[in-house]
Amino acid sequence: MIAFLTSAAANPPPSESTQQAVGYPSLFLLVALGSLVPVVPTGAIVSSAAVVALHQTDPFALLGVFCVAAFAALLGDVGLYVLGLRGVRSRGGSRWLHRLQERADERTLATAQRRLDEHGAAVLVLSRLIPAGRIPVMVACLLAEMPLRRFVRGDVPACLAWAATYQLIGILGGAIFPEPWQGVVLAVGLTFAIAGVPALARRLRKP
Repeated sequence: MIAFLTSAAANPPPSESTQQAVGYPSLFLLVALGSLVPVVPTGAIVSSAAVVALHQTDPFALLGVFCVAAFAALLGDVGLYVLGLRGVRSRGGSRWLHRLQERADERTLATAQRRLDEHGAAVLVLSRLIPAGRIPVMVACLLAEMPLRRFVRGDVPACLAWAATYQLIGILGGAIFPEPWQGVVLAVGLTFAIAGVPALARRLRKP
């Protein structure tokens, strides 16, 4: 998807409607997949899509990117949470639950559980904006057996805030440079740099 967006930014196709017909479904699928299986750099994808949309003549292109990204993130989160709940409620757990727990170290999970106790579902908003914060908070919600309806209520504003944040990164990157592909490169670089902050912090904490 990022390669497609970079290519589209450097060599715009003859029809914006054709570009959107391909770009929006791709954006939806990759963000939903990245939310369900946390290996796809969804933030970079949204920022890159925002750069491309910024340079289109369609005044609703950015709104389209925002809506598609937020909705896809919500569906991915809900799907992952449903799979996790099944594991919590079964005796042997589930593959999905075990994988989620493996991605949340004890210290981070303990912090997430404490914040969940203090702030309830509102902590989901912050977890979406902090790099590597989503999974520990989701695991904390699962272990607390938060009802799906309550999780969704907290996750809706979280996904909206997440989509707006990474779209803003793309808009800033696209506004700095005259060529769209340059904005895509900057936006991708920024999102990967932000995503690498938690790993750097863990290394600095080690003796």
